[in-house]
Amino acid sequence: MSVSARPLRIGVDIGGTFTDVMLVDDRTGRSWLGKTLTTPADPSIAVHGAVTDLLADAGRSAAEVQNVIHGTTLVTNTIIERKGARTALLTTRGFRDAVEIARESRYDLYDLSLELPPPLVPRRWRREVNERVLADGAVFEPLDLEAAGRTVRELVAQRIEAIAVCLLHSFRNPSHEQALAELVRRIAPDVRVAISSEVSPEIREYERASTTIANVYVQPLVERYLRELERHLAAMGFEAQLFTMLSSGGIATVDTAARFPVRLVESGPAAGALAAAQYGRLAGYPNLLSFDMGGTTVKACLIDDGEPLTTPEMEVARVYRFKKGSGLPVKVRVIEMIEVGAGGGSIAHVDRLGLLRVGPESAGASPGPACYGLGGIEPTVTDADLVLGYLDPSFFLGGRMRLDREAAARAIDKIAGQLGMTVDDAAWGIHQIVNENMASAARIHAVERGRDVRAYPLFAFGGAGPVHAYRVAQILGESTLICPLGAGVASALGLLVAPLAFDFVRSAYGFLDELPWDRINTVLDDMRSEGHALLRHAGVPAADVAMRRSADMRYTGQGHEINVPVPTGRLGPESRDTIMRSFEAAYQQLYHRLGPAVAVEVLNWRVVVSGPRPTLTFPEASGSGDARAAIKGERQAYFPESGGFRPTRVYDRYGLGPGAEFAGPAIVEEHESTVIIGPGGHCRIDSASLLVAEMPR
Repeated sequence: MSVSARPLRIGVDIGGTFTDVMLVDDRTGRSWLGKTLTTPADPSIAVHGAVTDLLADAGRSAAEVQNVIHGTTLVTNTIIERKGARTALLTTRGFRDAVEIARESRYDLYDLSLELPPPLVPRRWRREVNERVLADGAVFEPLDLEAAGRTVRELVAQRIEAIAVCLLHSFRNPSHEQALAELVRRIAPDVRVAISSEVSPEIREYERASTTIANVYVQPLVERYLRELERHLAAMGFEAQLFTMLSSGGIATVDTAARFPVRLVESGPAAGALAAAQYGRLAGYPNLLSFDMGGTTVKACLIDDGEPLTTPEMEVARVYRFKKGSGLPVKVRVIEMIEVGAGGGSIAHVDRLGLLRVGPESAGASPGPACYGLGGIEPTVTDADLVLGYLDPSFFLGGRMRLDREAAARAIDKIAGQLGMTVDDAAWGIHQIVNENMASAARIHAVERGRDVRAYPLFAFGGAGPVHAYRVAQILGESTLICPLGAGVASALGLLVAPLAFDFVRSAYGFLDELPWDRINTVLDDMRSEGHALLRHAGVPAADVAMRRSADMRYTGQGHEINVPVPTGRLGPESRDTIMRSFEAAYQQLYHRLGPAVAVEVLNWRVVVSGPRPTLTFPEASGSGDARAAIKGERQAYFPESGGFRPTRVYDRYGLGPGAEFAGPAIVEEHESTVIIGPGGHCRIDSASLLVAEMPR
């Protein structure tokens, strides 16, 4: 069916507390926004309600929707909660315990009680097979299929549901892994199997095994979830195709996502960073610090030259949230961000030293903050914001959900009594502590990447982001704060601007001066062809496919590498100088210096194939350029610069058109979020309907 017959697209982002939905008409550019509490027991209930309401508001039908793009935290949650399939591991004899030994390095040299997350596969289900492939891909010992068959039958007898296969050096020669996969499918066709040469064909044994295990561990659950969501949409009258957001910022078909579910590990958070990047490109802010604060977590991400930074590896289920190395490594390309347990539902408490702490525990959607009236009794960040006057109890979610200020005050009073404070002072303490936590995380995120956070305007969104962004920007020393129209559901918008895309990696090690260029070109061509086939299957014409190539490089002797752009076209000895200059530029930007005069190594080659980026008209305010016309009234709000509560003007966000200007303190309300501007801030609405606040010097 043509776009003119089915012009609508829907983005659905299911978060820990709220489910955000955006409906856009590609023919007219008009959009509709929706937000509702997530239903943790069955997320489809919230999706059904939000989508139904949105279509009704727009006066449209499900038959007019061409596709639905979905972001989910299911993969991460399944691994953290250990609720995946009963999984076994087949590996080369002698390497059974590699996933438990992990790395030689320790993430904390001085912790005598160092903890590591236990592998997803317990030792009794980790089995060895007789085979050996050498580092150059040569077969030293053939695979003993007869003995391997007996091992598979033993595992099936123990009710194993999934099997990961990770053999030594299979990224150079995958034949043994492929034979084992066929063996498993023949003996136990109902058992899922994943091989490392398909999931993560690159060097580093532990990381490759960990990624392959994680992929097959979540595969049954993710596939059931996505197929059920497809059926649910069909029952609602949708003929639309369902796509899922990848951690790298692309989108993929359900078939591809079901085959490689580990690539969805940061599916939900990635959408917010894409939204910030898209706004920045179109509104003239190519460099931004994306600040996405929802009900459960806050995510910070640097946007450079209109694109979010990415990394080829992340960790899941860290024992210590901020200690790199304390989690399970996953070798997939992800948008690089830092995530903190500091959302609107984060619970405040007094620790054993009598100090006020906030998070990382969250009240989530159920029972939620005390002010929701759904059974929550613990003091949360949202309760504090309500007590401080930042939120209107009768206008939460545009008036669809009423908040109970008295319940919020009672919850905070428990903290206030322990600290010998008034309820108002305790509420301000909660508000400011969570701001400090978020600012510290954002600063660390920037410094670790060689960036000065003050050079990046703060782009705030999410339901709670605009409430806290002014103070976070103040702590960081920012000069500019930016909030989009529809900030509370911006992540759903990010889903709708993502292209169909997939990325590939192959290990082909060598010194830059001695690379076998014919082999390198073959590796790159194979990845390009596979990517084109995937996008062609998804309906992308070959002429619309774009490709980016890069390599992971390092100075000889270094333990880690950096990703470097690689020129297009066929590579050869003449490409060496171009690649070397790219490496030095990337190294200089990251470390502000160059390394020693030693040889440079290339470890991995990467290809990203993508379809065209969808065009999208952002929500625009229909108000005038006179801010006075948008004043809704006044209410008491807490600003310590003014000595406490003071009358504060409240503006209708939809009444503020381009050119409108006003000074803080001010409260700017829209249906899904509220912007708080402190004394001294000066705001204007720009031509893209962005609220731009200049911070006081």
